[in-house]
Amino acid sequence: MSKKELNKQGKLIVFSAPSGSGKTTIVRHLLNQPELNLEFSISATSRDKRGKEIHGKDYYYLSLKEFKNKIKNDEFLEWEEVYRDNFYGTLKSEVERIWAKGKHVIFDIDVSGGLRIKRKFPEQTLAIFVKPPDLNELVRRLKERGEESPEKISMRVAKAPAELATAPLFDEIVVNSNLDEALKNAYHLVSDFINK
Repeated sequence: MSKKELNKQGKLIVFSAPSGSGKTTIVRHLLNQPELNLEFSISATSRDKRGKEIHGKDYYYLSLKEFKNKIKNDEFLEWEEVYRDNFYGTLKSEVERIWAKGKHVIFDIDVSGGLRIKRKFPEQTLAIFVKPPDLNELVRRLKERGEESPEKISMRVAKAPAELATAPLFDEIVVNSNLDEALKNAYHLVSDFINK
């Protein structure tokens, strides 16, 4: 995907944050606003499915070998080994699929992946960092989810300070201490960017 091809396409809206900040809730809200003409970019991962997750809806689940082959074949817009042997990435074919429908792409991805997309396509990307009010609230939200083991939660919390330190590198920061306010702010930022 060259920059020339990209210029004919839609925009890229990136939401990144530490786990538990509320970015997924904000992204889902924006997807329900038809006037924004957004479609969700489904990430690929080498991790196992959790709970009721569905292949092709929540993630594209690939084996470790498949994921590494796609890296070798340059099939990713961005990818990262988030935890050992636990890869996440954005397939170029996924972005092309959404643009072919005439829509803008919205991402819910980790901080490194979000910044990588912004660096590659600075003009067409709006990168928004969702910030929790504080670390205690982050821990509370992760525990409340009830999806992960205490070890996994500890791993996520340990990563949070480094992720929070990247916030100034993003175009915009939305503090999610009040969800209604955060949803409103995110909507205006995305709407303004798409319509400029």
